[in-house]
Amino acid sequence: MSLQWTAVATFLYAEVFATLLLCVPFISPTRWNKIFRSRLVKAIMTYGNTYFVVLILILVFLLIDAGREVRKYSVTEKVDLTNNPTAVEHIHMKLFRAQRNLYIAGFALLLWFLLRRLVTLLSQQACMIASNEAFKKQAEGASTAAKKYMEENETLQETLREAGIAAPEAGKKAGGRAGVEEENKKLKGEVHQLKDELDTTKKALQKCEGDVKAIKKQAENLTREYDRLLDEHSKLQAQKDGPREKKDD
Repeated sequence: MSLQWTAVATFLYAEVFATLLLCVPFISPTRWNKIFRSRLVKAIMTYGNTYFVVLILILVFLLIDAGREVRKYSVTEKVDLTNNPTAVEHIHMKLFRAQRNLYIAGFALLLWFLLRRLVTLLSQQACMIASNEAFKKQAEGASTAAKKYMEENETLQETLREAGIAAPEAGKKAGGRAGVEEENKKLKGEVHQLKDELDTTKKALQKCEGDVKAIKKQAENLTREYDRLLDEHSKLQAQKDGPREKKDD
């Protein structure tokens, strides 16, 4: 294997390891988001889009070159080489190497896109989890405040009733009742406002939970697709190794 294809194969193995590491279940998306936002990763990703595009161009160029080599050495069916078995064996060896390089470049390119997508989904899921927790705390605070205002309203009503009954003058009673009614209306308006805010917060919380479930489902689909691609790669590699072992025999 030449130096360039050794580098591409090493890059492919690194991508496989990184993808498996990102799919580890006991590392939460919040922890991954903290790692992505660390100073070291930010320093590396300063020119992240440039690195991403450059690597895509390199892998596409190598993929095209490998495809050209496969087409170049796929001539055994068109050319009669029965009188030269050495040439046939040499062409088959070159064809096998070209196909191997084609698979390496193709899977490296595919995993590069998959890694970018996984990192984006993990970051989005971490943001959704943080928003979900914030909405929960806000809803709990609004519920506690509403209960507190209702208790204060009931206590104030009882106090004002007792004060209105103890007042000796009818004018004072009427003024006290008017003040109580006005205070009750004010408190009822505040309670209704708090209830509306609580309903809005609950709706936002339900929406965030639905988004988190959708992201989890999408991540599971990506994991299943990656496993399927690995199985296909293993089958193709086994098919190529079979003819090679027969040649060695």
